[in-house]
Amino acid sequence: MKRIFTGLFLLMTAAALFAQKADDIYGFNVKTIDGETFAMKDLKGKKIMIVNVASKCGLTPQYAALQKLYEQYGDKNFVIIAFPANNFASQEPGTNAEIKEFCTANYGVTFPVMEKISVRGDDIAPIYKWLTKKELNGVADAEVTWNFQKFLIDEQGRLVKSIEPKVSPDSEEIIDWILEK
Repeated sequence: MKRIFTGLFLLMTAAALFAQKADDIYGFNVKTIDGETFAMKDLKGKKIMIVNVASKCGLTPQYAALQKLYEQYGDKNFVIIAFPANNFASQEPGTNAEIKEFCTANYGVTFPVMEKISVRGDDIAPIYKWLTKKELNGVADAEVTWNFQKFLIDEQGRLVKSIEPKVSPDSEEIIDWILEK
């Protein structure tokens, strides 16, 4: 019986260590919209904007501003990572293939788009759990309130801040952050 309790204690300790906060985003692997593994560690040294997107939202035209921003600053150690999500009023009902076609045909999207995930609730994707929980990211709690919420990650992979959905991707605040050294 003592061995069982010792084993359970060790297992619980290991689980607690695994659940501890991560200092950066680089430990996450996500899937691209084509189903390939994308290692966030490959973005070391870049500023990253993570945004949850949807194709049937009043904010969907932000895709154009995201693409323009990516074209303008993508060569300045900046990248946009989009995560389609159907968490708000079923505004992203499509399959990954349909989402990819929509983004390409309507907005000429060339920045990385990942597979559709959940950005809140019981089935929240691990990367979004990290983005939204201070106990994990070490910076702030930031509930995802709607489509097109932006998370800014610095060159060391640390969360800097969350930007509300209605703020345009080409806002002065975001451009100043991209250009800040």
